[in-house]
Amino acid sequence: MILFLAYCAVIFSLLSGFLALLMRQRNTFSALFIYGLEKIPKLPQSYLQIINTCLSEKYYPLYLQRLVFFLLGISGVFAVLAGLSILINQGVETDQLSLGLPWLPWHVRFDSLSGLFYLIIGIAVIATSLYGPGYVKGYDEQHHPFAVLGLFTGIFIAGMLMVLLADDAFFFMIAWELMSVSSYFLVAFQHEQSANRRAAFLYLIMAQVGAMFIILGFGVLTSYADGYSFTFDALRHAELSTSWATIAFVLSLIGFGMKAGLVPVHVWLPEAHPVAPSHISALMSGVMLKVALYGMIRFCFDLLGDVQTQWGVVLIIIGAISALGGIFYALMQTNLKRLLAYSSVENMGIIFMVLGLSIIFQAQGHPEIAALGFIAALFHAFNHSLFKSLLFLGAGVIQHQVHELNIGLMGGLIKRMPHTSKLMLVACMSISSLPLFNGFVSEWLAFQTALQVDVLEDGVLRSLIPVAAAALALTAALAAACFVKVYGIVFLGQARSRNSEKAQEIDDKGMLAGLSLLAGLCFLFGVFPAIIIQFLNQVASQILAQSSANTINIDWLWLTPVSAEHASYAAPLVLMGVLIAGAICYRYLRRDPAMALRKSDTWDCGYGGLTPRMQYDCISFSMPLRRIFSKVWQIEETIDKQQQGAHSQQVTDIQYQLSIQDYSWAKIYYPIEKMVNHLARLVGRIQTGNIRVYLAYSFATLIVLLWMVS
Repeated sequence: MILFLAYCAVIFSLLSGFLALLMRQRNTFSALFIYGLEKIPKLPQSYLQIINTCLSEKYYPLYLQRLVFFLLGISGVFAVLAGLSILINQGVETDQLSLGLPWLPWHVRFDSLSGLFYLIIGIAVIATSLYGPGYVKGYDEQHHPFAVLGLFTGIFIAGMLMVLLADDAFFFMIAWELMSVSSYFLVAFQHEQSANRRAAFLYLIMAQVGAMFIILGFGVLTSYADGYSFTFDALRHAELSTSWATIAFVLSLIGFGMKAGLVPVHVWLPEAHPVAPSHISALMSGVMLKVALYGMIRFCFDLLGDVQTQWGVVLIIIGAISALGGIFYALMQTNLKRLLAYSSVENMGIIFMVLGLSIIFQAQGHPEIAALGFIAALFHAFNHSLFKSLLFLGAGVIQHQVHELNIGLMGGLIKRMPHTSKLMLVACMSISSLPLFNGFVSEWLAFQTALQVDVLEDGVLRSLIPVAAAALALTAALAAACFVKVYGIVFLGQARSRNSEKAQEIDDKGMLAGLSLLAGLCFLFGVFPAIIIQFLNQVASQILAQSSANTINIDWLWLTPVSAEHASYAAPLVLMGVLIAGAICYRYLRRDPAMALRKSDTWDCGYGGLTPRMQYDCISFSMPLRRIFSKVWQIEETIDKQQQGAHSQQVTDIQYQLSIQDYSWAKIYYPIEKMVNHLARLVGRIQTGNIRVYLAYSFATLIVLLWMVS
């Protein structure tokens, strides 16, 4: 029954995609549908009239789009039900599908780890299905056909779900490529813009390079498996030496790290996410990155099994660099979706850093603390899928209403878009790890894991882990500063452009419902984290063969990792304290008539009226950090002053330009580009255009092959 629910999620996702192909087949679909209805005896004529109206040229596209997203929502519901069922059941469901090669059917396995990520995907898909119909109404069907968007969205979601079901390397890679290639078409959806084509091409290249490394990692395991089998069960029993296990780990880290957006193989992410449709950006950042995390966990903890201390050290270092690099670059961005993309790099760095802690404690013989770190990493992955999906969907609403993504041209939207501003405030508080929201709990558990370093005997590790914890603390502080900038400049103050002045609240209830669902879950799991931690405990029990029951004391009120003497957290009590303090302040401030609520102009400091130019913008807000950490970025800053008058003392005009680039491009990718171009020119010399030369190449190749065979 549980596998049936999982299969239904895949099937309905594919159905939604193929149904979208009927967008331009209205006449054929209408004729067949009406012909079928007429065969139904005693069907009231009024029903036929209603159906004819729905199938008319005016309403057909609208209702078909809603039906496509409705099927996506059904897919999400089945994914949530399947995930919850397997987590509650604590079992493992297996199956074989006769869809692979004749000698290699597709092997299916659905366990607690798969169920958790099914739950992550299902929640995001449900929110997207509510949000999507209102968002796609703005697309021109001639230039941006819904058939393309709907088809590849359905295949993309189905590919992610199939990755979670795969129990052999062959099935896994087919599903992985289905996910990657379909998302390429979604990134390139608005292909008339050169930036979109460039981002899509970059994404496809890095996706395929990453897939090659994953295949090589599976190849190492397969070479040591009995009968060179591709099934995960055979790979689990492969006996690898320490060296070959480390090689397989490195290959998988590069492959899955590319898809997860770890530094320095992250460069596709800030290019692809901003140009994709907003609900696709939400799925890619909130969900697809987690599928890469799933692959890494499945490969490292499940298939390789015996983890090594040095693997954890590598993950901590790469995770810390990704976390700090991601948030540093996010702080400098002026494009809202590009900022959110770099923020995803930061959060994936945090997750991999905590996974590294878990590996170290596991390898050093402390399985209970390893389970604590494992749960903290998975909980942050779950939380990130919620608030990052909410942020990208909110960015889509802002883009839809303001027709702008440049943060420096917004402002004052809290007065014009009050509902969106409240929901985005929840998202910003969640990602800033403030108490009463879900981001705080997972990062707090991560810190509690790092603070258990005193149980280790290795002096190097005892020095490294506190440094990583300090990097995590700096990342959290910078993330809070980053999203203070986002919310303050976008929603507060005065409008900085005419588009911001004319903006109005979105009138589509479905779009707000999608945001409200995610915002409510951010608050729910921030106040009652035990709901999800109980499920994460089952995942740790299956994957690590170690329950955290002895490590985390969990009930509806208190969350106590290790012991109450070390630390504990009671979010419901914090909520009660906040409500009581708010009620007291409200009671005493409103009791005095002099304190009655009044509206007046903002204090202008005696300057005689505020203007938008007096406000901080996104560049000036981050200027102090840019000065302090100037070596982090490749900065080009120019100030051009035009002066006139006696001795050129009067400044008539000032032009300021700031360009901030990612060091990864200058240090890694541009040199690779030059090398590839140079090699291409060298290889191009063999293309002479002379048929005699080509025959000589063929003859020489034939001689070499005959020599090799003989």
